[in-house]
Amino acid sequence: MNIYKSLNEITKYIDDNLEEDIEYGTLAKMIGINTYTLQRLFSILTGISLAEYIRKRRLSNAGYDLYQNNEKIIDLAIKYQYENATSFSRAFEKFHGIKPSLVNKETKLKNFPRIIFDEKIDLTSELDYEIISLEDFNLYGLHIDTNNDTIGVDAPRFFQETTKKFYDKYGEINYGMVTYDEEREECEKYYCLFDKEINDFEHIIIPKSKWLKFRINSQNAKEIQEMSHKFYEEFLPSCKYNLKELPELEYYHDNITDFLVAIY
Repeated sequence: MNIYKSLNEITKYIDDNLEEDIEYGTLAKMIGINTYTLQRLFSILTGISLAEYIRKRRLSNAGYDLYQNNEKIIDLAIKYQYENATSFSRAFEKFHGIKPSLVNKETKLKNFPRIIFDEKIDLTSELDYEIISLEDFNLYGLHIDTNNDTIGVDAPRFFQETTKKFYDKYGEINYGMVTYDEEREECEKYYCLFDKEINDFEHIIIPKSKWLKFRINSQNAKEIQEMSHKFYEEFLPSCKYNLKELPELEYYHDNITDFLVAIY
């Protein structure tokens, strides 16, 4: 299966159905993975979430319809799946920089083009991994808020700060964990976690699951980030595993790191 050909079929389907309710399940079936995996894969490969992509394509078309055909704002709101004219107008102005009621033949509007993937991309690098099963376990720790743009700096800084503050009392940090927003496309929090009970810390229960384990022979933040990028940009597009809706884990031990991703 050429994953990029399948992704092109998805973006074409989206363009053909911008005026309809687009079900993520339908898109996921086209590529043979679950919706969670599709959303993570799409956002990593494109730098934009699937929801944001669909929204921008709809607003691009709405700008053309308003400019070219002078359609009513309420009709455009309904046409492009907005609940009411107010929410549509707010989104339109944020995207185009102008209220829809002020659009005329001299207005400058924005267009967000359909994403078309290069189907000739050849993924040839090797990446060793194991499949392991873990029973449910308990972790305790602290977190910071972060996002896709800043986690590369936020995570190692918070790890160092937490280590400095609590090492003498609790020892080494055992796990790092990344959680995502409701759409599962933008990272929200990074956790530093201990495998011992600490009453004043957040209690996190990691449920029983199978995990893909990628070993990194260091605890260097840059090398851990490189492994994460390799997983999403090289391994995931060419594998057949479906991701489970659990946070990614980094298990720190014996001067190495195990990058863990839950699967079904």
